[in-house]
Amino acid sequence: MMKHLKSLLIAAVLFVGMTQAVSAQSKVAHINVTELMGAMPDMKAANKQLEDYGKTFDNEYRAMVEEYQNKIKKYDQEAATVSDAINETRTREVQEMGNRIQEYQQTASKEMQKKQEEILKPILEKAKAAIQKVARAKGYLYVLDSTVGSGVLVADGPDLMADVKKELGF
Repeated sequence: MMKHLKSLLIAAVLFVGMTQAVSAQSKVAHINVTELMGAMPDMKAANKQLEDYGKTFDNEYRAMVEEYQNKIKKYDQEAATVSDAINETRTREVQEMGNRIQEYQQTASKEMQKKQEEILKPILEKAKAAIQKVARAKGYLYVLDSTVGSGVLVADGPDLMADVKKELGF
């Protein structure tokens, strides 16, 4: 009985020791990547570039919508004075214009998203490299993104934001 109790006690001590070793090894920190990227100086230039790129689509879209509205107004005013055949032709024309506007809007949206990914990718890579460097220097094995909606429910551990900003030079 005494031998069995001694073995049990040794097993318990080993279990507690291993649990502490495992928890000591898995150091975890967090950082809000969205906030970090928003604070990076490169983002101001990126946002300006995206805004300028978007204006080209916006101007073209506005011109198309204005032309569409003007035709509808004109055709509505003339509808009573022209034949049914002309009214049908005009109706199809207006529907086709509406479809072209929708297609343009979808294409512009895809192009904007593509451009945004293209512009933001190097900034994100720069942020990730700085996060990795700081995490390794401080001995963290895991760094969680504490951006709202990222899945992190509690972020009470160390926040690397200040150290990463320092690494990036701002």
